[in-house]
Amino acid sequence: MALWYGIIPLVNAMVNVDKAGRLVLPKAVRDEMRISPGDALELHTSENNIVLRPARSQHRLYKKNGIWVLHTGSPVTTETVRDTIREIREERENQILGKDR
Repeated sequence: MALWYGIIPLVNAMVNVDKAGRLVLPKAVRDEMRISPGDALELHTSENNIVLRPARSQHRLYKKNGIWVLHTGSPVTTETVRDTIREIREERENQILGKDR
């Protein structure tokens, strides 16, 4: 059950731990927190509490309209884009021509 306070939904759910110590996060939680298979979670404990938090760096990589996008928090310069494209093209050309050996 999700409760809305402002824009942050709170999910109250009961989860079970299996014999291997695994648990399944409810889909509503995974969707809200944008947690996908293979994502890392930070685990913090204190007294009787366990806190799981997505281990996110400042740079986020996500898929938008089928294309991987890297969000760095600041715009990338045109020069950086041009240099990166040039480097990738040179690497591909060298691989095709066998110059990388």
